Amino acid sequence: MDVVFSIGNTRISVTIKSVVVAGWTGRGIEAVRHHIDELAALGIAPPSQVPLYYRVSNALLTQSETIEVLGDGTSGEIEPLLIQVGGRLYFGLASDHTDRDLERHSVAASKQACAKPVATPLWDFEEIKDHLDEINLKCWIEENGREVLYQDGTLAGIRPLTELCVGADMADGTVILCGTLAAIGGVRPAKKYRMEVSDPTNGKAITLSYDVRTLPIIS
Repeated sequence: MDVVFSIGNTRISVTIKSVVVAGWTGRGIEAVRHHIDELAALGIAPPSQVPLYYRVSNALLTQSETIEVLGDGTSGEIEPLLIQVGGRLYFGLASDHTDRDLERHSVAASKQACAKPVATPLWDFEEIKDHLDEINLKCWIEENGREVLYQDGTLAGIRPLTELCVGADMADGTVILCGTLAAIGGVRPAKKYRMEVSDPTNGKAITLSYDVRTLPIIS
């Protein structure tokens, strides 16, 4: 499938050949343990190793402002995105929306169950690689009729992105979602998400917003 991105004022159509979701990518044992404990509270078993790389369908990538999910047990999370095009690496923003109910039975299946919203803008990785740890990630959700901060941190909390690329076997057309940050108040569903990755060095930002439409579970 082809996805259209923008690099500065230039729009490019990229043929997606592989989508990888990296999990358990916290930098340092404390960050990993926190995420394991966070998901254990939802009944999700710990990983066999860290990090893990889940392959999902290319068709899950979407730039739609609304995604449809089955039931009330799903949630999104902000993630840095990397994509290789023409031998060059680019940085973007995505949400690893996941079925948390299904995750109790199979993390791999839960990753495949939901669309993965991605932002259109990309940054040249070469322009940011020397100050990656300073780049900030924030996610807000709508809760009880108001917007609340759900995730907040920097890339210093995630394993080095170049290290994650090695594990994902990057090639032209490969997309990798590189992991996330702890949720403020715990992992939980929401109907609206707003996300932003910002670079304090150059003042640039990439934003991503989407709504969640819940489909009924019929038995």
